[in-house]
This record gives sequence, structure tokens and C-alpha cells, in this order.
Amino acid sequence: QLQLVESGGGLVQPGGSLRLSCAASGSTYDFWTIGWFRRAPAKEREGVLCISSSGDITTYADSVKGRFTISRDKAKNTVYLEMNSLKPEDTAVYYCAANGGWCDSDYEYWGRGTQVTVSS
Repeated sequence: QLQLVESGGGLVQPGGSLRLSCAASGSTYDFWTIGWFRRAPAKEREGVLCISSSGDITTYADSVKGRFTISRDKAKNTVYLEMNSLKPEDTAVYYCAANGGWCDSDYEYWGRGTQVTVSS
């Protein structure tokens, strides 16, 4: 069974940057599609970015275009979410999730999340 652990969250000022990591164990990461999601206070969970097992990238949220990027390091079994030009509205708990299909498939495994707070 695949286990996912997010890290890298924290408090950052508006305009700053953070890099989140999603580390996997329990299975070979290469075959999984990985998505990043977030849930802001009092809001529904929304998709952010996804990277498929073949490396194709899908942007779920228009609000992050040009600011957030997703990448994977197969040797480290880790997927990264690089977040730049952060805004207060990016404040949320960020989750990574995995499925054995594509970026439009349902996600089977979820991490516990990491808090990102953008505030001055």
C-alpha cells in the first residue's frame, strides 16, 4: 500500500516562496499519478496541479498558473510543489494524493497534509 507524507509547509510573507515535498513509501512511485490539492479555511478542497506517471502535467487551478510548478524526482520517490509569488489566498492545508491512472482519475491514496500560511 502506498503511503504519502507531505512536508515543507510553514509561514511565509506575501510574495515569498515555498517548496512542498510529497514523499512516498510502500510502492514504486514511478507508476503513480500524483496530484496536489489544498483546502482553505471554510472552503471546499480544490485541485492545484497534477503530474502523471508519464510526466504529463495538468493544472487544476487557474489561480496558480505561472506561480506554481510540479516536478518529480524518481530516484528520491518524491514529488515537489514549487510555489512562488505566494498570496494570502494561497493559505491552506496542502495535500498530495496518488492514483494508478491519470490526472482526471479518482485519487486512491492521500497524505495528511501540510499547512501553508501566507501572511505579513
